[in-house]
Amino acid sequence: MPDPTIDLAALRLVAEEVAREWDLTLGEPYAMGRYSYVAPAGDGTVLKVAWDGDDESLHEGEAMELWDGDGAPRLLRHDPARRALLMEQAVPGDDASTLPEDEAVAVAIDLGPRLWRPAGAPFRSVHDYVPTWLDNAERWGEEGSELVPLARELYAGLGRRETTLVHGDFHHHNLLRHGDGWVAIDSKAMLGEPEYELWSFLNNPLPYTMTLEDAERRLAAFESVGLDQWRMRAWTVVRAAFLGADEAELAVVRELWARRA
Repeated sequence: MPDPTIDLAALRLVAEEVAREWDLTLGEPYAMGRYSYVAPAGDGTVLKVAWDGDDESLHEGEAMELWDGDGAPRLLRHDPARRALLMEQAVPGDDASTLPEDEAVAVAIDLGPRLWRPAGAPFRSVHDYVPTWLDNAERWGEEGSELVPLARELYAGLGRRETTLVHGDFHHHNLLRHGDGWVAIDSKAMLGEPEYELWSFLNNPLPYTMTLEDAERRLAAFESVGLDQWRMRAWTVVRAAFLGADEAELAVVRELWARRA
């Protein structure tokens, strides 16, 4: 996918404007922001201003309102017009990539079911986007696009399950320690099914070389909380096709599908 040019300086100006209006004191922005400007805002809060072009995260605020502090930081204030969110700060805020494998998986299978809730409007369906994402992957011909023909075939058989809110970017680096528990941040909230989530968790954390052994163990853990193995594997192929996969990941994805039940 072509990498868009994000004007972080413009986002900072919006953040400063919002901070003045909301009587916030902005600290230095977090370094990992790519499609948004995110900074501590005093009194245990964080201000996030998202780039207008980040269409997938359009309803992050509404998702946080639905989660209401259960599995995600509590939303304190929201300005949809300026894509501004004021939320609780996760403290101490270290992410699940710092954990041993089994502990990280345990965090994920605890958090996931708390986020996957029945929902409807205003959230959009992933099915309104997946065909275009696959077309774009084929057009741009980047890593993983070799999977597009198989992905299209599998996607046609998955059907439109779209009554569950999914996080959309569920991986180690978006799972943060908060007090005695964990919360998920930076959602790309849409309607789909839980099995849609798994690709991002299978090929993380960074830096990491995906292995078949790890992938099978992670899939088994998610199956233990009610997810369907066939659908997890099918969605893994579909999402790897449009999100991108290197040679090692492609080999694992193909083998995961070959081993489907």
